Amino acid sequence: MQGHEDTIVATRYWHQRDDGQLQCDLCPRHCHLQEGQRGLCYVRQRLDDEVKLVSYGRSSGFCVDPIEKKPLNHFYPGSSVLSFGTAGCNLACKFCQNWDTTKSREMDIMADRASPRQLADAASGSDCKSVAFTYNDPVIFMEYALDVAEACREQGVKTVAVTAGYIDPEPRVEFFRGIDAANVDLKAFTDDFYYKICGAHLQPVLETLEYIRHETDVWLELTTLLIPGQNDSAEELDAMTAWVVEHLGPDVPMHFTAFHPDWKMRDIERTPTATLSKARKIALDNGVRYAYTGNVRDSEGGSTWCHHCGELLIERNWHALGHWGLNDSGECAACGTPVAGKFDSGPGAGAQRPVRVRFN
Repeated sequence: MQGHEDTIVATRYWHQRDDGQLQCDLCPRHCHLQEGQRGLCYVRQRLDDEVKLVSYGRSSGFCVDPIEKKPLNHFYPGSSVLSFGTAGCNLACKFCQNWDTTKSREMDIMADRASPRQLADAASGSDCKSVAFTYNDPVIFMEYALDVAEACREQGVKTVAVTAGYIDPEPRVEFFRGIDAANVDLKAFTDDFYYKICGAHLQPVLETLEYIRHETDVWLELTTLLIPGQNDSAEELDAMTAWVVEHLGPDVPMHFTAFHPDWKMRDIERTPTATLSKARKIALDNGVRYAYTGNVRDSEGGSTWCHHCGELLIERNWHALGHWGLNDSGECAACGTPVAGKFDSGPGAGAQRPVRVRFN
């Protein structure tokens, strides 16, 4: 992939408005673009009277991670995943913890390049069970992500999307058709939070979650970063977890992770571990079968327990696995209760720490 022109590809989801502007129809933001103008995501731009992706094949870096870092606790635990992202994002979260890439307005931040075939080869050659589109939202580089997914499937490598789920209905179908597992950031459970803190709206995300759960075979887990005083009240957590059980079912794992001060929200304290434990308890009390704490050392909150008999199924210390209490069929070895997820006959022996990958 040599030369700037190789990074620019045509896209499908846009139309011309009566006023001559082009409207991007990829996500609910629906940016209106004049010639040369980029959407808020930064990587979709009006060029030659089309909306084009200008970051195809470019990345802010490639890294082999443990799958638990995504976080996915029920998708081949212990396996390695080749992770990468690009620049830009279609949300404007004031607390973004990857702001150096998601908020970048410099193409030079994406100094690494790899074709879909190179990525699939690298994943296979590194004993990675999957490739993850992460660090920023893969919705905005959909064309690149889906080409990578196709190349991976030819080699038996799975694909993972770490996403905010902010995508329109038509591209949603195409995007998730190429994905094997998704961790969706359910950032809060009020539209006020989404609008004031993220520059977005809650309802399209809920629609995406219901679509993934009921219309696809994609394995789904949820993450909520709990920010003190913003989205961590007992009332909001109760409403959120009750909605998940009613609309998605009790088997969708929920991760409650700790905030640290970053980007435009540096004046807010870190999330106390007690807040994460409270959220986990509320979720369990409301019928969520698999609720986790994250970004803290909490073996009980990070481990998987049988929802029927209470036995320890998968012990976790940060991203390292310990005791394995599943049988070869993915059931509790103590009582035979099936455990929701995708499992091999035993834990993977993948990377426990990130390992940087370079392409020539």
